[in-house]
Amino acid sequence: MDRWDELERPALQSVRVAGTEYRVGDAVRLWPLGDADIMDIALKGKTAVIASIEQDFEDRFHIAVTVDDDPGRDLGASGKPGHRFFFRPEEVEPLDLEPGAGT
Repeated sequence: MDRWDELERPALQSVRVAGTEYRVGDAVRLWPLGDADIMDIALKGKTAVIASIEQDFEDRFHIAVTVDDDPGRDLGASGKPGHRFFFRPEEVEPLDLEPGAGT
């Protein structure tokens, strides 16, 4: 195994955190904690769709979303920078829609 192989992580399609299941494609509402910057303030309360679920090397989960009213949402969905936003699971609220339906 070379060193680059150690960086590979399998793509996650879902994760259960604190009893809540998050799946790629699910609709969520964003509740950033702490108002750390202008983006936290601007995104608070917005609806979004889970684009991916990432796990870092400290085994923490991060939920990447595309925001519903972002005109560049298609760029985020294709993985381009600037239109995907990352949140901790406790900062997103699942919406009661059909799983994978988005909004």
